[in-house]
Amino acid sequence: MRLLRSAAAVVGALTLVVTLPASASAATGDFSYKFVGLDGKARSATVHDPRSPGCLVLPEVADPGSSEPAFAPHNDTDEWAVVFTGPDCTGDSWTLRPHGNPATDRLKLRSVYLTGSH
Repeated sequence: MRLLRSAAAVVGALTLVVTLPASASAATGDFSYKFVGLDGKARSATVHDPRSPGCLVLPEVADPGSSEPAFAPHNDTDEWAVVFTGPDCTGDSWTLRPHGNPATDRLKLRSVYLTGSH
């Protein structure tokens, strides 16, 4: 009887683990962009294996009132990325394919949404 209860408990625990939602994963690769630093010089930043799916606000340009937007994004991750002109994935958007070429300096952004899709 104890063996039957133990087996039932193990099966129940395995069922629970299998049905739990998956935790946030990460895109594989780098998402990079350029921005103007406080000294007025162009800087580069790279996010390695960004969390996905989800919205990533670029910290250097998060406040539209005190900074210019970032520019020239490069999605070298294995997922589709949607860049936004506003913080919190708002405003105009543009989609970048996985492992694509760097975008031009004219493409501005303050946040990016990694779709979780390959």
